[in-house]
Amino acid sequence: MSVSKKVILIGHFGVGKSSLVKRFVHQKFSEDYITTIGVKIDKKVVNVKGLSVNMIIWDIAGEDSQQKVPASYRLGAHGALYVFDVSRPSTYEKLTEELAFLNDIIPDIPIQILANKCDLLSEEELKEVLEKVANPQVFQTSAKTGDHVEEAFELLAKSMVS
Repeated sequence: MSVSKKVILIGHFGVGKSSLVKRFVHQKFSEDYITTIGVKIDKKVVNVKGLSVNMIIWDIAGEDSQQKVPASYRLGAHGALYVFDVSRPSTYEKLTEELAFLNDIIPDIPIQILANKCDLLSEEELKEVLEKVANPQVFQTSAKTGDHVEEAFELLAKSMVS
């Protein structure tokens, strides 16, 4: 049995959304930065408890506020990955407000928070960032090394079908 689920990747520009998708879907990473314009759609099938979950992944162009993202991109989403860059405080300083906004406009969907580019900081620096973010639901990821990328997407898939 299979089911299709729309997943949106959101966050500021340059936080690594496209790189996370490339790592998850194609097991690849590129140092080249190519700005996403509008939305790029990829897909990958994940097996969850005997169910094939066809994840339709919408990689949405980065914005400094989710209020600037066209509502049509979020329409019909079953789950979301909110990505921030641990090396750029401006990408997580308003995380609480951004998540509250998302919960208002797309209620009742699981939202997984990804602290990306963890490979750029020391353990101590990373600990300081995570204390500032103060959210126990944060996944520490690195699109470059692949750390916890697969797990983050798979946890979201499980949340969408539970």
